[in-house]
Parts: sequence; C-alpha cells; structure tokens
Amino acid sequence: MPRGLLIVVSGPSGVGKNTVLNQLLAKKQDLFYSISATTRAPRNNEVDGVNYYFITKEEFIAGIENNRFLEWAEVYGQYYGTPRDKVEEKLNAGYHVVLDIDIQGAAKIRQNSPEAVLIFLLPPSIEELKQRLVGRRTENAETLKKRLAYVHEELAAAVNYDYFVVNDRVESACAKIEAIIIAEQCRRNRFDFTAFKRNFLL
Repeated sequence: MPRGLLIVVSGPSGVGKNTVLNQLLAKKQDLFYSISATTRAPRNNEVDGVNYYFITKEEFIAGIENNRFLEWAEVYGQYYGTPRDKVEEKLNAGYHVVLDIDIQGAAKIRQNSPEAVLIFLLPPSIEELKQRLVGRRTENAETLKKRLAYVHEELAAAVNYDYFVVNDRVESACAKIEAIIIAEQCRRNRFDFTAFKRNFLL
C-alpha cells in the first residue's frame, strides 16, 4: 500500500482553517486529522483522544528526549506537540495525515520531515481577515490588535510553504487542496521506480 502524504495546513486566525478542514475530512475518507498532545488541563467539553491527548509534563519531556514528537513547542508554560507514532501509523496504512499547526511547528516539520506538503491558507485580503476577526466577537480590542500584528509575521513565513490557497469560498479552497493532494501523489519522487522498471523498462 502506498504511503500517505503528510500535509501541513497553516494560516492566520480568522482565515477559516477549521471550516475548510472539517469539510475536507467529511469528503475524503482517506484523510486523517492529527490530534496534538498537550500538558494543559482539559477545558469544558474537551475529551482526551478527541480534542487532544492530555498527558503530564513528565510524560511530555520524556517524549521529547525519546524523539516521540514530529514537532513540539512550549507555550505559556504548557507543552504542545504532534505524536510521531500516531502519524506514522496512519501514513503507513495509506492515509493522508493533516496537521493544523502554526508557522513554528511547520518549520520543524519541514526540518524533520522534508517530504511533507506545506499549504498556507490565505484570506482574500487583509481587510477581509480583519472583518472576519471582528465578526467573531471572541477577542477584545487588545487581543485583536495582537492577533493582527502576528498576521504579518505569519505572512512573512508563508514564503517557506509549498502552496498558497486563498479561502475566498470554502468549496473552492477545498477543491484546490484536493487537487494539491492528487498532484503530490503523482510526483515522480513519490513513484515506486522498482515497479516502474519492472513493468515498463524490462
């Protein structure tokens, strides 16, 4: 069975990553969403193994020392990371694994897994992104200001990604990501050349 693709999707807050990924996951049965591990306590209605894998700091640090994470970061005293064994299990079973992570995590994935496909989700414009963030009514003025300031840092890092997908319409963004997956599966460097030589050249 061909190994699946490791796919990273990043983008600024308000760009619509969750909406796009949820629709993709509903459409594609060969797509698996990777759940992160964290040391923070579960919030209301969060379930272990569904929202996150909730583990202790001691377990997480041991995981770092034993190279059990594809990428990890410490944020405000809590650790977050992508469990390597869960991802490898799905990839080897032929599933495409999607990671919804930020630019720092994506940089580590590129370093540790250069075959990964990095997709940056863009808003139609900065003005549209601001309207979406304001419309969510989930941030106060100070938090909104910080989020918008971070957007410029994210956009500067976007040049390190393989693909840009503008989320002007959810259906269109999903179709583009599906096309990227198909194109990546057809890349020459992913082809089984032993089978190619046996079937076509001998």
